[in-house]
Amino acid sequence: MQFGAREKLKNLRQGAVAVLTGPQMLAFLPALMLAAYWLGGEVALTAVAIAVPLAWLGFGGIDDLIRQRMARELQPGVVSQDAFGDKIDTTRQDAPAADRNSAIFSIELDEHTTLADRFEPAAIDRILKAVADRLVATMRDNDTLCQTGDFRFSLCLGQVQHLDLESCIQLSGRYQQAIEEPIAIDGTTIYVSVSVGFCLLNRAPGDTGRDWLNGSLAALTEAQRRGPSSVRAYSTELHSRLKNRAHLRDEVAAALERGHIQPWFQPQISTDTGKVAGFEALARWIHPDRGAISPAEFLPAIEDAGLLERLAEIMIYHSFTALKAWDSAGLRVPHVGVNFSGSELNNPKLVDKVRWELDRFDLTPDRLAVEVLETVVTDTTDDTITRNINALTKLGCRIDLDDFGTGHASISSIRRFGVGRIKIDRSFVMKADRDPEQQRMISAVLTMAERMNIETLAEGVETVGEHALLAQLGCDYVQGFGIARPMPFEKTLDWVRAHEAKLKDAPSLPVRRTN
Repeated sequence: MQFGAREKLKNLRQGAVAVLTGPQMLAFLPALMLAAYWLGGEVALTAVAIAVPLAWLGFGGIDDLIRQRMARELQPGVVSQDAFGDKIDTTRQDAPAADRNSAIFSIELDEHTTLADRFEPAAIDRILKAVADRLVATMRDNDTLCQTGDFRFSLCLGQVQHLDLESCIQLSGRYQQAIEEPIAIDGTTIYVSVSVGFCLLNRAPGDTGRDWLNGSLAALTEAQRRGPSSVRAYSTELHSRLKNRAHLRDEVAAALERGHIQPWFQPQISTDTGKVAGFEALARWIHPDRGAISPAEFLPAIEDAGLLERLAEIMIYHSFTALKAWDSAGLRVPHVGVNFSGSELNNPKLVDKVRWELDRFDLTPDRLAVEVLETVVTDTTDDTITRNINALTKLGCRIDLDDFGTGHASISSIRRFGVGRIKIDRSFVMKADRDPEQQRMISAVLTMAERMNIETLAEGVETVGEHALLAQLGCDYVQGFGIARPMPFEKTLDWVRAHEAKLKDAPSLPVRRTN
């Protein structure tokens, strides 16, 4: 009898704890709070309001709710991250002993930021569920799938006897093909693509399961750098490149702060008068040991390090300093062009920063030409970028559309962003004086610009023949090695003076305007 009574009391206590710590406790809270206020006033109400959540936390009520929600959100065939970690650790230990191999595939939706902007969270959840369902349907019974990121899944193959690079590439293609089938949501057909990085177990970079997973993630990052729907495998060469890239990121951050990265200036010339119409500021890194480092090498490192905005601040500061120095030297340089990347244009405080710098140097806004890549104008769906470009136009800055012809900017987008000048990409200019097809393409661009009352500048002019042809066709300005290479500020003063001296004896070129 005593044993039975104790059991009943134990069960009663457990039931009471379950009620107090479970979600059902929420049903009693209003009555509890009202009784506390009725019996003890505001002091008792405050005490209950503090004590109940603390007691609930102590009993583990929050943890229970989190566990319940996680259990609900895990769909069939997809394991938790803890379970996935256990799986890869076990495989990492057992497969080599059994003379077997395995691989981890990390699969992420391409352009997922755009997806998140276009669709509501509920639609995104359905897209991710469709992706997971297709992976589950494609993988074998002894494979393990986990969602390891907001838009990323990782899949660990069950141990197999024979597995090599070629078979992993084929598996990657199979996963891509399954995922990239159209997804129908509420009558809308959605197309997605994925990039895949994989790491074979016998090529894993370290001795732990985490190292193995990190190898697949590193391969995924490399695949994403190559463009949508890419596949890359982890290798020792990739590991070496990643280490070098990480080292370069550290170096480039230090170089920015030490003043080793500064603008060099390339002149832009009017085809009508031959006079300097402005300079473009181009970032250059003179390494104390390695000498000049190519922008193609260090600019991606700056982007990887998240320092593009810091670079822009440095470029603007030194460019405005140069404008004031040219003015003080009595040289007429109407403006300087500074390149603005998409991430910089996405800064809500950009216009205020530019306005502050102009006031700081006592310069009018027309002295700054904001150079925006055509791909930024073409691809942007971000309202912040649109507002910033239009606000800079309204402020009085010039807007130059850079590398025109490499993207797909429409006439409406040129109008929408208030573009004042288009810079014709050097791929159109190269050998134009000897290629009739190139000439026709340039003429078409110039005709369109003239109809829209937009100025034109040709980049990459390297020969006298190209210069002469562009002047005859009616291009307003030219820039390139045939005129001058980018130079440090100290050399610009002598170059401008020498150029102006040559203009006195230079013959004028006939101009044939396009109609």
